[in-house]
Amino acid sequence: QVQLVESGGGLVQAGGSLRLSCAASGRTFNSYAMGWFRQAPGKEREFVAAIRWSGGSTYYADSVKGRFTISRDNAKNTVYLQMNSLKPEDTAVYYCAAGSPARIGVSAEYRDWGQGTQVTVSS
Repeated sequence: QVQLVESGGGLVQAGGSLRLSCAASGRTFNSYAMGWFRQAPGKEREFVAAIRWSGGSTYYADSVKGRFTISRDNAKNTVYLQMNSLKPEDTAVYYCAAGSPARIGVSAEYRDWGQGTQVTVSS
């Protein structure tokens, strides 16, 4: 099992930036990808971005391409999500996930999840 702890959420005005962090511990060698998902009130959890530990291939939802950047620090077992040009519709609880998904954007295929961090973007 992998333990995940997110940090970096908060309140920001539209157009602003935030950087989320996800620190992983435990059996991280059992996971080859880390993902960020988000869930707004009354909505389904949706894929935001993902990265492979080995090779560093990255994947993004169309809604965040060009604004968000996912990166990793293998030495620290930490994944980051840099969020720029934030919009009110980015408001959600953001979750970090780890696993070996066959389909990188499908939340059900990730095994381990963090507790989530709230991101609120005011207009």
